[in-house]
Amino acid sequence: MSSKNDIAINGDSAVALAWKQINPDVCAAYPITPQTIIVEKFAEYVANGEVSTEFVCVESEHSALTLCTTAASAGARTFTASASQGIAYMWEMIPIAASMRVPLIMAVANRAVSGPIDIHNDHGDVMSVRDCGWISLFAENVQEAYDLSIIAPRITEHHDVQLPGLVNMDGFILTHAIERITPLDTDVIKKYVGEYKPLYPLLDMKNPVSHNLLDGPMFYYPHKYQTVLAMENTFKVTEDAFKEFEKISGRKYKIIEEYRCEDAECIAIVLGSAFGTMKEAVDQLRKEGKKVGVAMPRLYRPWPIAGLAKLMKGKKSVIIMDKHLSIGAYGPMFPEVVAAALENDTMPKMYNYIYGLGGADTMVSDYVSVFEDVDKGKAKRINYLGVKK
Repeated sequence: MSSKNDIAINGDSAVALAWKQINPDVCAAYPITPQTIIVEKFAEYVANGEVSTEFVCVESEHSALTLCTTAASAGARTFTASASQGIAYMWEMIPIAASMRVPLIMAVANRAVSGPIDIHNDHGDVMSVRDCGWISLFAENVQEAYDLSIIAPRITEHHDVQLPGLVNMDGFILTHAIERITPLDTDVIKKYVGEYKPLYPLLDMKNPVSHNLLDGPMFYYPHKYQTVLAMENTFKVTEDAFKEFEKISGRKYKIIEEYRCEDAECIAIVLGSAFGTMKEAVDQLRKEGKKVGVAMPRLYRPWPIAGLAKLMKGKKSVIIMDKHLSIGAYGPMFPEVVAAALENDTMPKMYNYIYGLGGADTMVSDYVSVFEDVDKGKAKRINYLGVKK
């Protein structure tokens, strides 16, 4: 079960600790702020002989993901980490890893994508790969970053899924923040994660297979559709992984995390660490008699359309908080939440708020003002929180 002793640790080190306890076969990564601590700390575990992982310090992020994709294809449990421009440099290999159906894990220290150059948090990096076939999980705090790093292999490696996965945590807000967490005993984690048994290992001499060959028009579309079906399988696999994790840890996770949403007339939908901050805003407004709530899709890919439709049924208004901007359009979550709402007979009023780009501070009072502006009819369809025109 859980270790008897809580520890104080930052988010990056918590991920590295989870990796240490899992002891993957291969790790290849290139350092980039604010992810660097993960691979630095894990490299220490390798150098000290605390894990048996083959650690490869490659010359670039593109090389890192190429190596990880081939290692996972060969049957190795494989981890990596990156952020921002590092993911941009990897991008060529990101859809390839998904199409090859390799269940490698990438920890993402979410950071703004240049330009201008900015090392602070927003969700520009993960949103740039949202449509490439990777499962995507979001952590609210350091405990969750640790827990999701343990849960992720159970999801990605399942034979009904076999897709790569992202574990997202907000750069600096979580990666460098020291929080109190309750780790699990290593033997408990090893039993939970289990031995990696790849469905189609590249180096199985008795059952040879080929990976990443040329697809013509007759095969490319069906190939992609197979990935769609694997994504659909992810919901059930994720629910099962969460339930099993609750048994060993006492910590309960849901595909969509809700806070005071059941009787709410207006709800906000948000990703990452802002979920915790918005809870405080909700509590303040509840004391004033305002029926508000907030929710986070912990599983962002695949997109939980049915769960969100159920969440929004009967609501008067929905606020979609996007920490990224599709320039020339709106925030990336906004149309997806609208599409989910269309599953219901009636449509709530929908408002999009772009916030926190490049690490811009967003306080509890800012979130309170968002709910108040919607309540008073001051909100537009698309709003830019904290930017003066």
